[in-house]
Amino acid sequence: MRDHEVLVTDVLVIGAGLAGERAAIEAALAGLNVTILSLVPPRRSHSSAAQGGMQASLGNTAMGKGDSPDIHFVDTVKGSDWGCDQDVARLFVETAPVAVREMAHWGVPWTRVTLEKRVYDGKVIEEDPAKVGLIAARNFGGTAKWRTCYTADGTGHTLLYTMDSVVLKLGVTVHDRVEAIRLIHDGEQCFGAVVRCLRTGALRAYVARTTVIASGGYGRLYGASTNAVINEGSGMALALDTGVVPLGNMEAVQFHPTGIVPSWILITEGARGDGGYLLDKNLHRFMPDYEPVKKELASRDVVSRRIMQHIRAGYGVDSPYGPHVWLDIRHLGERHIRTNLREIAAICQNFNGIDPVHDLIPVRPTQHYSMGGVRTNIHGQAYGMYNLFALGEAACWDLHGFNRLGGNSLAETVVAGKIVGAAIARQTKETSPDVRWPLVYEHLAEESARIERLRARAVRPGGENVYALRHEMEQILSENVGIFRTEGPLVEACDKLRELHRRAQDIRLRGEGRGADPELGAALRLPGMIRLALCIAKGALERKESRGSHYREDYPKRDDVNWLKRTLAYWPAGADEPELRYEPVKITELPPGDRGYGESSSFAATAGRQDAGANPS
Repeated sequence: MRDHEVLVTDVLVIGAGLAGERAAIEAALAGLNVTILSLVPPRRSHSSAAQGGMQASLGNTAMGKGDSPDIHFVDTVKGSDWGCDQDVARLFVETAPVAVREMAHWGVPWTRVTLEKRVYDGKVIEEDPAKVGLIAARNFGGTAKWRTCYTADGTGHTLLYTMDSVVLKLGVTVHDRVEAIRLIHDGEQCFGAVVRCLRTGALRAYVARTTVIASGGYGRLYGASTNAVINEGSGMALALDTGVVPLGNMEAVQFHPTGIVPSWILITEGARGDGGYLLDKNLHRFMPDYEPVKKELASRDVVSRRIMQHIRAGYGVDSPYGPHVWLDIRHLGERHIRTNLREIAAICQNFNGIDPVHDLIPVRPTQHYSMGGVRTNIHGQAYGMYNLFALGEAACWDLHGFNRLGGNSLAETVVAGKIVGAAIARQTKETSPDVRWPLVYEHLAEESARIERLRARAVRPGGENVYALRHEMEQILSENVGIFRTEGPLVEACDKLRELHRRAQDIRLRGEGRGADPELGAALRLPGMIRLALCIAKGALERKESRGSHYREDYPKRDDVNWLKRTLAYWPAGADEPELRYEPVKITELPPGDRGYGESSSFAATAGRQDAGANPS
């Protein structure tokens, strides 16, 4: 197996989105040799699709006056439904303002405060002349203050392009169009990864003193998702397949209230943050009926449930793709839409042929984000394995608990990258570069043999089609492990996914699997994806309460006595399903209480106002 290429580096970062690049920068600034691996050119990473903004308590705007890390902390903990680790949340909110200003120093063209008067939800907003030119902020769901810093509705794009420029300036090595397919480890320590080149299909080993998983979320496990097609949970699967590294809170799946129908591309929360309304089939603005205070800007899990609740009651707009509601931003005016919301205007035009200056936008809650991921400590070190770190959406740090606030994910990538990157640098400098070369070549040989087995079966009749199996997995999760969950469908999902995992052992390629064949790549990934799906479904089945995005209709109340704890999913070697364990949530400052979104009100008490008319205001 010595004919395979082997590369050596100090720090290996799997994933070139914002989290991975920010951690790489911190390690490079400490004088370490860093290599980043990416499925796509870094500037095409899914971070570039983030639209709305990045939360940080700067307090520069009139509606953000008096903001502080303390208020941001309370919002984050309440948003998580007390599922987060509060020491992580405190570290995050204190660092976020520094990270935003640092990104400005590196070149991010943040939208700035102006004296232009705005009307928001019927109120005239006038800015302080002394604040003109400072970084502005918009309103986002579940927050007490306006603190989401933004660059129009292309914030992820500007952040990623700026970050990637810094990576280039520092001379960090970036290898794109490659895919990590296995971690090199001995059950206690990680030594790098086996990687497949997506151009040639060749295998190579990257040997590192420290390995970092920053590969993003698992949205594409679901049939409808706002995620890019590359978001298949690959980094989480790598960690789970070690048998010793757990995944945390995999049942915590966020559905964004406004995925555009039927392409499911994200329509930023910034549209509602800037004053957009949600309307039903009668053009009635229904969210104030349910959430009279926060309206369209209650926490994302709450708004998603309210939309589906309203659709279930018969107020959805019928379409060939299922019922939906409308998002209305017409009243914001053409100038505002063409400047602050120009990206979603382009999405509406390009994918639906509509102009949101004049037309309503069809939307429905869509899988969007994974609060779960590789379980780490506050320093980003993965549980159970030395020299393995994780951060960003691939990790369960755990900042978000059971529901993430909009704007906190983009902030997390940069903040965690800064904090965890520093920890990576410290530990790497303390680590002896002792490489177990026989172990490296053993892992290369095993992955080469796995590929050859798939190729050998390609010419035989029968077997399972990888794309058919994947479609079944997507449908199982979408239909059984969605916004509303009950025991029967969850049991069915677990049973079907176990059977699907068994069938995935008999995948037969329809092509020869030579070179960079994408079918071969799909066959290598799918068993791990199904294991992730089963972790999600089993965690949801066992958690007999409702908390944040995990809503059990048969257990509709949050149960802090029995379930104020985090799910840890392990997959022991040779097992047919995950083993679930639990650990307590860390409460340091804010004891569990009411989230303040008014969800206790019944549908019967609120939906009666539906016939009030078609006036959206």
